[in-house]
Amino acid sequence: MKHLLKSLAAIAIIALVGCGGKEEKKSDAPITLGAPKTEAPKETTTTSDVKPSEQVDLTNKGVGPIKNVELSATIDEAMAAKGSEIFKANCTACHKPDKKFIGPAPKGVLERRTPEWVMNMILDPEGMTKNDPLAHALLLEFNGSPMANQHLTEQQAREVLEYFRTL
Repeated sequence: MKHLLKSLAAIAIIALVGCGGKEEKKSDAPITLGAPKTEAPKETTTTSDVKPSEQVDLTNKGVGPIKNVELSATIDEAMAAKGSEIFKANCTACHKPDKKFIGPAPKGVLERRTPEWVMNMILDPEGMTKNDPLAHALLLEFNGSPMANQHLTEQQAREVLEYFRTL
């Protein structure tokens, strides 16, 4: 009896696994037997094979309240320390300083983006992904995982930016 129950359970599991998970899409195109299947060539609109996270755009300031950021030649260590604490408290669930995680790594971001773009992204990620083509492309690259708005002040965003300069 035990052997029969185990066999039936195994058959049920195999049937569930074998039958589940796949959906077939039905085509409205007529079925023709014997004719070779031909497909129209697919058009590609990609102008570059470079991922959005690797693209360099040092002219785009983004969409948001930050229009101009002046960076001094030297890093403000006190500001960077505050920025590090803010980053650790608010950002490390999705960002690792030097490697891709749920979101992109901030290391080297100022070699690819303007300070204004970075701060606008920190302050209003929803507005940026909606209105800035590069931010939208990043959203798509990172599987549609939107950046959470941490509701930082402009000063806090500036401190995080200064921290990014130390990475």
